Amino acid sequence: MTLTQLTALEPFIADAGLETVLIYLDGIDLPEFASFPLLDSETGTRALRSYYENYVQIAARLGRGIVLDTPTWRASLDWGARLGYGSDRLADINQRAVQLVRSVLSDHRGVSAVVNGAVGPRGDGYVVDTAMSVSEATNFHGLQARAFAAAGADMMSAITMTYVEEAIGVTNAATAVGIPVAVSFTVETDGRLPSGQTLGDAIDHVDQITNGTPAYYLINCAHPTHFRHLLDEDAGAPWISRVKGIRANASTMSHSELDTATELDRGDVAALAASYRDLGERLDLCVVGGCCGTDHEHIEAIAHATQGHPASV
Repeated sequence: MTLTQLTALEPFIADAGLETVLIYLDGIDLPEFASFPLLDSETGTRALRSYYENYVQIAARLGRGIVLDTPTWRASLDWGARLGYGSDRLADINQRAVQLVRSVLSDHRGVSAVVNGAVGPRGDGYVVDTAMSVSEATNFHGLQARAFAAAGADMMSAITMTYVEEAIGVTNAATAVGIPVAVSFTVETDGRLPSGQTLGDAIDHVDQITNGTPAYYLINCAHPTHFRHLLDEDAGAPWISRVKGIRANASTMSHSELDTATELDRGDVAALAASYRDLGERLDLCVVGGCCGTDHEHIEAIAHATQGHPASV
């Protein structure tokens, strides 16, 4: 299956920092930084629908495609257990998350859209605190992969991966159910994964073990200033051609600084958008979106900044 964002004339947009928008801008409490429980109430579902609507409207206005993530970054077994969700209930809510996103998109049938099942790390998104073997990670992430496939998601993505074994496990889980998969790594301010591995080595490792299964790679939950230098230092390296998506943080702060922050840092919207245009000169981007601290204003600016940039073909 060829994902439509890979053959589009311009990069598809994605949504922004779902959890930070809900917490800091909408004033919604998210225990364990998890948004999926909102699907269990009418008010929560309305809040999610309103959030997604902002980004689909941007895509519609600008004539751009959109990759829309499900609110399931923490809808996995360990995080679910902390919130009182067993495996059956989690499988159901992952499927309902796909249905919600599909429902929002159904109101905008003229927009080329991809429903992406979002899978987050088993542990913390900033540190390697619950490292698994590849087989353990494959089994752990199988529940979400099966739910996404059953609900008809177009693809799934491993978001904010901090080490390669978990990224490989998500890839294997997706392959087992026949659904396309993308892998998104996060990096520290020095451009290395929280595990200490270089980004290039991590991408090469996953490709080697999986025979290049991921449709593409992304970088998320880091500011462009944290990884921009890698594109010059490793210019021409094969791994660079595999990075086709950016979902950056609004803030230039490190992960440890963000972890202790009590206020939202929206950063400089115009400067962030300009950095995406710069990255688009060096990467064959097919997806541009946001992560922590970004909202619909950032995404609209990023969309304008990347207008006219050909996507990867």
